[in-house]
Amino acid sequence: MAATNNAQYTYQATRISTATKEQLLLITYDIGIKACRTAENAMTAKTPDYDLANKEVIRAQEVIRELMVTLNKDRGGEMADKLMQLYEYMYQLLVDANMKKEPDNIRTVRGMLEELKQTWESALMQLLQKYQEEHPEDKDLQNAMNELEGKPTEAASSAPSYTAAPKPAATSYKAPAPAKNAKAGTFTLAG
Repeated sequence: MAATNNAQYTYQATRISTATKEQLLLITYDIGIKACRTAENAMTAKTPDYDLANKEVIRAQEVIRELMVTLNKDRGGEMADKLMQLYEYMYQLLVDANMKKEPDNIRTVRGMLEELKQTWESALMQLLQKYQEEHPEDKDLQNAMNELEGKPTEAASSAPSYTAAPKPAATSYKAPAPAKNAKAGTFTLAG
């Protein structure tokens, strides 16, 4: 069991240390989503585990704080301001959920995090697809795209066009689209 945990830790450490800023953003969302899901389950279990729920809500709050700290309000403009307000709202929902043992608030935050992550994934896939169309010789990118989509990572002889499969929305909340810096062609909200 210890060897498995050590291998998982090594994998995660390598994944994080080699990730781009965009990948780190998605990893951060994943951590928050997982923490919310664990807290929800702990709180709604037949025998609630409020200690575990507390620990995981605090972890989700740390994720929200990290998202707030890394938000570049100077470059992101109005979109960054709106995201900051959303993150503040999510943080307050988590505080209330922890104090009042309210799983619905946690569920709401999890849904918002899932939708924000989906929005970023979609935007990143569009950028990657555009780059791939412009640079079909880039086999590393082609392998990365295949890996993201769960396809074999051997480079094909031609550069196929990939499309991200739509995911069902978790809530009725509509996440704001990331602002795109038209001059640089990059997103301006994270870092």
